[in-house]
Amino acid sequence: MRIPLDLPPGLNGDDTSFAGGGRWADGSNVRFRLGRAQTIGGWESLMAPGLTGVCRSVFAWTDNAAALNIAFGTHSRLQLWQGGALYDITPASGFVAGAIDGAGSAGYGTGAFGMGGFGLPSTTDYFPLTWSFGAWGQNLLASPRNQTIFAWANGTGAPAAPLAGAPANLTYMLVAPLSGGYQVFALGCNEEVSGVFNPLCIRHSAIRNHTQWSTTAPGSTAREYVLTGGGRIVAGRMCGPYLLVWTSDALFLGSFVGSLNQPWRFDRVGRNCGLIGPNAAVVVGQTAFWVSPDRQFHSYGVGGEPGPIGCPIRQDFADRLAASQGDKVVASSNGEFAEVRFDYPDSRDGYENSRYLAVCLSGPDAGAWHRGVMARTAFIDAGPSAYPVGVTPGGQVLHHEKGHSADGQAFAWFIETADSYLDPESLLLVREVWPDFKDQLGPVSVSLAARLHPQGTATTTTAPAMAPGDAKADILASGRLFRVRFSGASAPTACRIGTPTFDVARTGRR
Repeated sequence: MRIPLDLPPGLNGDDTSFAGGGRWADGSNVRFRLGRAQTIGGWESLMAPGLTGVCRSVFAWTDNAAALNIAFGTHSRLQLWQGGALYDITPASGFVAGAIDGAGSAGYGTGAFGMGGFGLPSTTDYFPLTWSFGAWGQNLLASPRNQTIFAWANGTGAPAAPLAGAPANLTYMLVAPLSGGYQVFALGCNEEVSGVFNPLCIRHSAIRNHTQWSTTAPGSTAREYVLTGGGRIVAGRMCGPYLLVWTSDALFLGSFVGSLNQPWRFDRVGRNCGLIGPNAAVVVGQTAFWVSPDRQFHSYGVGGEPGPIGCPIRQDFADRLAASQGDKVVASSNGEFAEVRFDYPDSRDGYENSRYLAVCLSGPDAGAWHRGVMARTAFIDAGPSAYPVGVTPGGQVLHHEKGHSADGQAFAWFIETADSYLDPESLLLVREVWPDFKDQLGPVSVSLAARLHPQGTATTTTAPAMAPGDAKADILASGRLFRVRFSGASAPTACRIGTPTFDVARTGRR
């Protein structure tokens, strides 16, 4: 008797193994494409020297000569890749190196005694240092968290310098494109008149003048706003012509209304859906995706309401996110595979980013989640770079979805089913595995964990590794419930899993 293995796309790991039968339950570095499981692409180094410091933010743009520039913000440096070379453009003055790790919960009492307003989170360096970036024409604007904005004028021989007129301290900076020009926003910053830092204050420069921040200067379109509610601003993103601003509790929608007294209006569109960290949100098309402080995944499209995203492998992420390190969570997109990805620090591996989860947004795999063991502290999609760019904790910069190895070395992948009855009425002896693989590179191993009852002891049997083109693999495993695992770890390595078939024989009823 031959029994095919034909499962729907997506991991379903939060259910019990028995209740999750007929689904993929676990995996690493395997995504779903057109309904089938396949290994992710490999990665290759962008450059030989590594970055100095732990990188938290990456930004790519093209200058007036159509040359690709990539900026990297680490806890101690601002560095730039251009034309195949790495340059140090760290500001010579006004910049202070920050922390690598988070030091508290960002709640009441975070930080040193007496720091910050009563009942408010500390505004000093009790977070890992992250950067916010934007392009002003061909020039770079860069802001290290809780410091000012720095401008780099696209000359590799000179460092970035403080932007004239900008607030002295701000949480997050972004550039808002308008039909009539550009504006720079400081989200969570010093109020203009008092100079006191207000975690809910928003200021923007004049249109087409990023050094004009005075609201009282003749003809100035610079303005100041203070959001309602508690908490603190965490970050912002442009979503088409709209500006999304997340606090630690809520989401606000910024709309350009063009009024002289109030060019922008900010309306709260959701509560209990704040942002866990400044890099934990990404916009794809007209929809934002992010992680909230309660470790829930959310989405929002302009005109709708924020809502949670169903994630059948969320529990592991929520339970294992390293304490006080939520500011390290990085959200990114992968346009080639219509995915959103979340890199995060898993407590099983320490305090640094070490794993990721990803979900497909469209097509036959929409809603299918996968995950992997991979240490990336910063990640951005392709465009204008030809490939996605990721950075390791050690500062190695990598092009992703390129090749089928880990920069020439092996990387491990696996995908595993839940415990399932191949035949609910009989004990079975599995004798052979007939592979149905496509684009296989390197050997693929198949293991069977067999048990008699859902809570019984499992006995694992592994077939000889199958090389590309092998017709079958011999294996002897007896039981009622079987968990099937496919895996590989070679250089190169790749496999697309179709509908493998198991040759079995009934051995009786029990």
